[in-house]
Amino acid sequence: MQQSEPEPKLKFDRTDVEVEHKESLYSGFLSTSRLRLRHRLFAGGWSAWLDRELMERGHAVAVLPYDPKRDEIVLIEQFRVGAMPTSESPWLFEFVAGMVSDKDDDWADVARRELEEEAGLKAQQLHFAMSYLSSPGGMSERVYVYIAEVDSRSASALGGVEDENEDIRVHVCARTEVEAMLADGKIDNAVSVIALQWLQLHRHQLFADKKD
Repeated sequence: MQQSEPEPKLKFDRTDVEVEHKESLYSGFLSTSRLRLRHRLFAGGWSAWLDRELMERGHAVAVLPYDPKRDEIVLIEQFRVGAMPTSESPWLFEFVAGMVSDKDDDWADVARRELEEEAGLKAQQLHFAMSYLSSPGGMSERVYVYIAEVDSRSASALGGVEDENEDIRVHVCARTEVEAMLADGKIDNAVSVIALQWLQLHRHQLFADKKD
């Protein structure tokens, strides 16, 4: 008697990927590996063996500093090499962000540290918003987004850690001005767009007891 094919799985996980080989191609600020793998198919069975490059740079924390009493947002401005090929200026308007090192075991602590280093601010309250994969087609990085309640009057004019060659200019702006920058395409990097849109969706609920 012929056996029927098993029913296709409705949900896949890591056990549905088989890695035959992984080799390091480059190790540096951005490290790259080549993997030979296959994965299960929605219709059943397995894919052909695939060669894929994977960039690994660790994970990051991003912080949107918001002053709900003054309805102000703190932006930072800094040079980004990845913006050079396609942007009019490679100096981008962003929010505070930093990489998570092997020594860090609390993302909230990273958020507080970066907030002080890059903008001179202390978080009165820190709200976890969400996490997302920055470019899962070829990069393993996951970004953890926080909204920090701050006193915008204490923001520094310049920020950054000299040993890390950071050169940051700090801007304190009305929330409506920052939202207009987003609408005009003046804020066009993924983490800043995602963080700002998250705040737009949740601001009234998150700061219901604060003065607009």
